[in-house]
Amino acid sequence: MKKNLKMVIILTFLLLLYSSICAISYAQNISTDIANSVFRLHVIANSDTQEDQNLKYKVRDNLLDYMNKICENTNTKQEAISIVEKNKDTFEQIASNTIKEQGYDYPVKINIGNFEFPTKNYGDISLPAGYYDALRVEIGEAKGQNWWCVMFPPLCFVDISSGVVPEESKELMENNLSEEEFALVSNQSDNEIQFKFKLLEFFANNGLITAKK
Repeated sequence: MKKNLKMVIILTFLLLLYSSICAISYAQNISTDIANSVFRLHVIANSDTQEDQNLKYKVRDNLLDYMNKICENTNTKQEAISIVEKNKDTFEQIASNTIKEQGYDYPVKINIGNFEFPTKNYGDISLPAGYYDALRVEIGEAKGQNWWCVMFPPLCFVDISSGVVPEESKELMENNLSEEEFALVSNQSDNEIQFKFKLLEFFANNGLITAKK
């Protein structure tokens, strides 16, 4: 009897271990694929004063206006990154000019890299926490609240309270993701999808998976 119990415990442990490995592998692959399909924007204000936060939004709006113009016909993340890299100095100049026009003399620092993002909702699209390629804009001391968005596909709509992502943006995202991956970021009403999304969040938030480069 003791021998049988010991065997059951061992088999149960091995089953749990196997299930955990499979779950982590699944989450890692999905997280990486999603991260490889989007290019994000991260703007950090000088401070949390209302004036600095308003300035952050001014900078954001002008950068997005420019981004939308130069990436109007972009169909992939790599195309978007390549265009931004070629025009990095212009992005920095736009940010600096905006700051000066608003009466401030803060320096601005712009980097294109791989940064950690929390789980964020963009209307009816949700992106799990993880590491994403992004254009990071640091204003002044960069000690204020962050503003997070997605430059490609373009999800940086201003009226986020409407909860509706433009269909063109959804189509671009759908074209760059598998059917299941797109369901994970766009369909939160299905119980199975909700569970898988929570699984991604859990592993990412506890450092068990990462798309960091």
